[in-house]
Amino acid sequence: MTTIPDPHVPVEVEVNEEANEPAQKSPQSNVESNSPSEEENELHYPVDHLSTPRQILFIRTLCTAMFTNQIGLGNTLATVGPIGESFGISNPGQLSWLIAGYSLTIGTFILIGGRLGDEFGNKKLFVIGTAWYALWSLIAGLAVYSTQVLFVFARVLQGVGPALTLPNALAILGRSYSPGPRKNMSFAWFGASAPFGAIIGFFFGGLFVLAWWPWIYWSQGIALAIIAVFAAWAIPPLPVSRQQGKQLRERLEDLDVLGGLTGVTALVLVNLAWNQAVVVGWQEVYIYLCLILGFLFGVVFFLIEVYWAKSPIIPFASFNSDVAFVFACTAAGWACFGIWIFYIGQVALNIDGNTPIQMSAWFAPGIPVGLISALAVGKLLGKVPAPWIMVIGQVAYLAGSILASIRPPHSTYWTYFFFSVLIITVGMDTSFPAATIIFSDAVPRHHQGMGASVVLTVVNYSISISLGFAGTIERYINNGGHTEADRLHGYRGAIWFSVGLAGLGLILSLVFVFNSKKQRG
Repeated sequence: MTTIPDPHVPVEVEVNEEANEPAQKSPQSNVESNSPSEEENELHYPVDHLSTPRQILFIRTLCTAMFTNQIGLGNTLATVGPIGESFGISNPGQLSWLIAGYSLTIGTFILIGGRLGDEFGNKKLFVIGTAWYALWSLIAGLAVYSTQVLFVFARVLQGVGPALTLPNALAILGRSYSPGPRKNMSFAWFGASAPFGAIIGFFFGGLFVLAWWPWIYWSQGIALAIIAVFAAWAIPPLPVSRQQGKQLRERLEDLDVLGGLTGVTALVLVNLAWNQAVVVGWQEVYIYLCLILGFLFGVVFFLIEVYWAKSPIIPFASFNSDVAFVFACTAAGWACFGIWIFYIGQVALNIDGNTPIQMSAWFAPGIPVGLISALAVGKLLGKVPAPWIMVIGQVAYLAGSILASIRPPHSTYWTYFFFSVLIITVGMDTSFPAATIIFSDAVPRHHQGMGASVVLTVVNYSISISLGFAGTIERYINNGGHTEADRLHGYRGAIWFSVGLAGLGLILSLVFVFNSKKQRG
């Protein structure tokens, strides 16, 4: 029987990102076929048919999103003290803003970055995001001629770059490979880029600070500009699902502008309250006001996404209990990691007297361990249930943070610190690939940017806001931090909080395993 298409229904077209030549789908193209043609496979999964060297180049280009994101964290984490001194900053709360502001922007705007990529093209947003990151890296270096206000502002706007590149890189991977081992391994390589970026950031941050710290950011900006140009060639054209004759109002509905504005406002206000309270204290009225308004905007965002938005940024209605558990476990684990890496570094730098270059060497074992664990996850997914992989990650977070919390000051590197780095890296590089693949498989192909955005929002926002929680603990138990003993007490209090977060994540992951077995049985 032949089906006559309704002339009043808009016809879906595939638009190439590189060429505005729509190819109208015939009605017959929607008929299922047991043997799809090679042309259809190439259209849907364009990288499957590329040569192996070309695929390697493609994956490495996209991995620069995670790599450069972690460089932006590591190069400042290792040098936050000397940079603060150049601006006359010594307050620990103000120094933490140099880290938290960057992660805040990433975690806040990733949702918007993923949606823009779904609507206008993931490749286009990846290139734009890399160029933006390059620009504000250069401005961060130029802030040496101004004040800390420009530097913090530049750091905050630096985060918009990864907020665009990270979700769109993952979306490109999700749309370029058909489900299977190659797709899993591409996500695993993406996750494995994190420890590489962090260690390289530590090393070059420590190296350039010996000469002049602005070169930390100028060198980063030059490298990012080169990557942006190269990515425009290395990433193949991808189809963008659109509809003919779409009006501006329909486009705005697809972007979910109202949901995006309320969601971003909620995230910014809550994070601002917690991190600024570390600087000025909770006695300030505007801190409570920001927190209350943040929660109110969060409620409005949830209501918009569930009951009003035609194309919600986060389709809560389609989430099941498995997604909720992965969401919670990822948040607890990465919050633990954010506190761990900041405060174990503060102990080594400010108590033990290490240099930033020494810190890069101390964290270096995370590179091979992170690579092995991430690739192992890529191989194991599909063979080992994902809930058990999440349990392994949470156990690693818990064990690694406990070692950091009980480490005596000035102790030998090859005891507590060494094993803490090895173990907690396993947590980082097992939880991220597992969560990413679960979310990627749970959402439709044309919403891969949204799925990637949710995971990355959880990761980066958890890091940022957890530093606010930990900083508050440090502030109120370190007796002003006037002596080394007081500072160490504050640092350890913050690290013990990360232990609690890891314990919560482990409990949630075990409940996840129990529920999964119950559903299967």
